[in-house]
Amino acid sequence: MNPPAITRFAPSPNGPLHLGHAYAAIMAHDRASGSGGRFLLRIEDIDGARSRAELADEFRADLHWLGLTFEEVPSQSTRIGQYREAADNLRAMGLLYPCRCTRAEVAAAATLHGPDGPIYPGTCLRNPPLSSSDPVWRLDVEQASELAGPLTWFDERRGPQSARPAMLGDVVIWRRDAPASYHLAATLDDATDGVTVVTRGADLFAATHIHRLLQVLLGLPEPRWLHHGLLVGPDGRKLAKRRDAPSLADRRRAGEDGRALAETLRATRFDTGVSFSDSLDLAP
Repeated sequence: MNPPAITRFAPSPNGPLHLGHAYAAIMAHDRASGSGGRFLLRIEDIDGARSRAELADEFRADLHWLGLTFEEVPSQSTRIGQYREAADNLRAMGLLYPCRCTRAEVAAAATLHGPDGPIYPGTCLRNPPLSSSDPVWRLDVEQASELAGPLTWFDERRGPQSARPAMLGDVVIWRRDAPASYHLAATLDDATDGVTVVTRGADLFAATHIHRLLQVLLGLPEPRWLHHGLLVGPDGRKLAKRRDAPSLADRRRAGEDGRALAETLRATRFDTGVSFSDSLDLAP
């Protein structure tokens, strides 16, 4: 029998939840409840002006409507000091460097592409910027990997994995427009919240290579991962807020039965035009 699992659903309040979010929440909830564990809700609200506090209330209502019981943990905006301390520690280890390259400059200079797009070519690592005001801070993945040594991690659907953080290149750890990057914040949050099974979509599979490296560098515990499939639209791309996927809140207010919807998702029966993909390389 599996030991009790602690999982989490961690939405960002920059747009309403949609069917894809419902599926992700159900997968995390059921993984925890099936083992007698705990299902956590964490609001990832450090996306600057795009984060809207009122949406967090909608998220809670949506989860209750789906019949999911959860425990809420502190939101990311309460943890800025922890993120800063971790970034300072990485900087003191000589593993971060400032970068002033724009996204357009990175795209123009990149010669390699990874799961998240153009791989940063190390421009500012080789030629440090003359002005260090308001840079982003990148992880020197080669140096960090040498320090950490060979690493592995375990996905409950795909088995043991060898960590290959170089496939993402020198990722951003500290941002200009918000405190911490997703990589740093999510890794620290999961450790702080005691998450034992990180349940999330297959589109984040590659990110786990970086997260495993950060765990070792920062002395954090190692969880297991479960990367589930994603719901995609007629164009083959995953459902997304920015493409106006129908919201759970609208369906809830229209009187739809949320518990019945949750059961159809568990049975992998979806709305017309929506299908299931287990690909690790979906287009964003």
